[in-house]
Amino acid sequence: MLESSPFIEKLIELKRVSKVVKGGKRLKLYACVVVGDGTGNVGIGHAKSSEVAPAIRKATESAKKKMMKVDVTEGTILHPTIGKYCACKVVLKPALIGTGIIASSAVRAVCEAAGIKNILTKSLGSHNPTNLARATINGLKSIRSVAEVAEMRNKPIEYFIRKKHEKIEDNTEKEPDRQTEEA
Repeated sequence: MLESSPFIEKLIELKRVSKVVKGGKRLKLYACVVVGDGTGNVGIGHAKSSEVAPAIRKATESAKKKMMKVDVTEGTILHPTIGKYCACKVVLKPALIGTGIIASSAVRAVCEAAGIKNILTKSLGSHNPTNLARATINGLKSIRSVAEVAEMRNKPIEYFIRKKHEKIEDNTEKEPDRQTEEA
């Protein structure tokens, strides 16, 4: 009986690569996999093998070893950020509940594995799937938690939480006024 894995595993890229040697070309398969648990842990791994299944298995094991923690709050990220890797640049912005994941396939795979449900993204530069995924990971690494910002500014955490709730309440109070003026 097969046991289901608690991890979300997504194949980002599978391609054939070759190495030229004296006797001709040696063909192998390259696999890039992203693994996450859906609660903020995500990792990316890649591997090569002469067959598809071993390449994917090796890449999955590599991704599990490289997992890192990402701050996910209410299904989105805390603040806008930019992730860079080689010639790829990914802009990540928090989104409201119900927006969904607006992203390319490689960036979407990383966000889903990390447990992010609402995010806006834009990829700039190269569109290599492996590099896009790595740029997304770098962007998610750079997100600061509320506790880190509070410590950096020497203020209590409640100060930032209170400010956020005040902004939300102000926005909900203003919206009904606009509708009554238009009607």
